[in-house]
Amino acid sequence: MKILAIDTALEACQVAIFDSDEEKLLAMLSHDMRRGHAEALIPIIADAMKAAGLDYSQLDRIATTIGPGSYTGLRVGISAAKGLSFASGKPAVGITTLAALSAPLIAEDTAVPVVSVIDARHGNVYFHMAGAGQRVLLSARHTSIEDAILTITAGPVRLVGPAAQILAANWPRHPGPPPVAIDGRAKPSIEWVARLAAAAEPLRAPAKPLYLRAPDVTPQTSHHIARQ
Repeated sequence: MKILAIDTALEACQVAIFDSDEEKLLAMLSHDMRRGHAEALIPIIADAMKAAGLDYSQLDRIATTIGPGSYTGLRVGISAAKGLSFASGKPAVGITTLAALSAPLIAEDTAVPVVSVIDARHGNVYFHMAGAGQRVLLSARHTSIEDAILTITAGPVRLVGPAAQILAANWPRHPGPPPVAIDGRAKPSIEWVARLAAAAEPLRAPAKPLYLRAPDVTPQTSHHIARQ
């Protein structure tokens, strides 16, 4: 299965072409950026397809990260994946940013659970905990740093993600065992987005945004003008 994987959820614009039958990465491009994903993504996809020597008709699946992450970045990646899916007639699947962050660590070592964590600002984080075989031990959630630590300190864990250091810095206040490893990588592995997509069931992993909290801006509900 040949998979085109896209990630624009955090501060990078990443694309990979992965052949799951051959277990081979055919192309990978990753550019760090805080903004500008919309302008950068399509040219990067075109460059990756050219490097892989493939036509869009040869793809079997389109994958994209679906969050948590930047609302704007997520829309860019998901819109591109859906557009390519529609044009090629191939299914689009969504992979959570948290799962993509934890997957390579779990592949290396299944003995200690992995907590992937992303800064949600204002003293909050997005996190989930996974164990061997990507088995979800704690589902993705949005909570305070304090509550996150209290929830995951029952036993040894490894921390990974942009907010791993934030969680670790607040750990000394709590009696639980400290993290056995801290990996502060700022973005998920785009290869693992593709690998997870190869194993995903399209109907159970739709390319839809994963919003774990309400948006910061909501429509005004008071002082509105009544419709005539």
